[in-house]
Amino acid sequence: MKNSVFALFLSLIALNFACSQNPPASPHTTVDGKDVKITFGQPSKKGRVIFGAEGSQSLEKYGKVWRTGADEATVITFKKDGMFGGKAVKAGEYSLFTIPGEKEWVVILNSEPKQWGAYNYKQDKDVLRVTVPAVTNKESAEKLNFKVGDNALVFAWDTSGFSVPLKF
Repeated sequence: MKNSVFALFLSLIALNFACSQNPPASPHTTVDGKDVKITFGQPSKKGRVIFGAEGSQSLEKYGKVWRTGADEATVITFKKDGMFGGKAVKAGEYSLFTIPGEKEWVVILNSEPKQWGAYNYKQDKDVLRVTVPAVTNKESAEKLNFKVGDNALVFAWDTSGFSVPLKF
């Protein structure tokens, strides 16, 4: 009898543990190119307004530093020295932040790759900043996404986006 009760107790604990393992709301995704790899939390639009002015109901506000993803700060890895937005960048890992805007985005590489969001963002750790034109996409992207090409890093979420020239 004791063995049956003990086995039932262990089964209930195992079932409770198995049921509590929910997938993350924003899964972490890696996009790997020839010279650049980017790892980010990939949130979904879910009917929300993503970018907008201060005072709007948007998720992210224009003019504010953003981690450019969900959860931990987005990490970008340069596999060799190159040019990012026309500025020299050394091979290595960086956190990637942005400052969204209606007409332009500021894209920031920061020397601390392991940060939680933009809550502890330290501007004095910035390696470089580039300003690129805002892109308005015809179709809305439900999930935040990056594409890494030989010549550009492209970001899209909802109808907003930007492209940063790359050269290696």
